[in-house]
Amino acid sequence: MTMLRQPYYELSPEIYNALVQASKALENCALEPTLTELIYLRVSQINGCAFCLEMHSKALRKSGVAQAKLDALAGWRVSHHFSEQERAALAWAESVTDIASTHAEDDVYLPLLNHFTAKEISDLTFAISLMNCFNRLAVGMRM
Repeated sequence: MTMLRQPYYELSPEIYNALVQASKALENCALEPTLTELIYLRVSQINGCAFCLEMHSKALRKSGVAQAKLDALAGWRVSHHFSEQERAALAWAESVTDIASTHAEDDVYLPLLNHFTAKEISDLTFAISLMNCFNRLAVGMRM
């Protein structure tokens, strides 16, 4: 087990608290909370954030998501457990998370328009970006 490198949440409380406020705002957005948690879990899988993986998988189980669906998340493209809306959101989450190589191209963005409003797409993109930020803090500082 590695030790926390710096207690970033104590050293930079104003910044950390602003991120927490953004997270709370996303809890009240138009997106289905289970979808948001699913996105958080997938982004955390990609980024290898053990802390977030545990937290979001626990939240999804508590909200009634079947363990089989959680088990299939990394292979969502070939799994029957995911709706077309979830697939569009997961593809966007993966693309934004790996933006340096994907460039968030139109072929991944355009399917969102079939399932989400403009505001929901904005909220979804904020959720993806915020989870990437939290993952980078937790992994980088060894939380």
